[in-house]
Amino acid sequence: MTPLPRVSSTMKHFGFIVLLAACGPKHTDTVGNSTGSGETPAAPDNRKPIEKRRDAACETLGPKITACAVEDAKAALAEGKVSKEQFDKDTASGVQKKNTEEFIDACRKSDYSSRQVRVLEVCQKEETECGPLLSCLDNLNKK
Repeated sequence: MTPLPRVSSTMKHFGFIVLLAACGPKHTDTVGNSTGSGETPAAPDNRKPIEKRRDAACETLGPKITACAVEDAKAALAEGKVSKEQFDKDTASGVQKKNTEEFIDACRKSDYSSRQVRVLEVCQKEETECGPLLSCLDNLNKK
């Protein structure tokens, strides 16, 4: 992941959220048995309902968080804090895709409580702008 040259509040929140997601326990995937036909049957989805909700919210939030990072990078470019070359490098589609994937993976590995999963669900559904979205996600750690 190529970091943006300026650590903005958006990126601090992104890093904070990734850190939160990365602190959860690691889950192992179930490996299916081969049927002998060259295809591996799909493993049954043994996730708990709370895990399915968490994963759905993580998948929706990933692209939004990445879009917020790009929005922040555009502001940094407009303010002259980064060069056009650096901006293009930091916001290339491959970098955006990788950042989104890393967020989703870390988020899915988090052992969120039901309250925290609800925060993820509500924030991704209700907040369409970056500032309010990231402020909403600050509630993940409130008790």
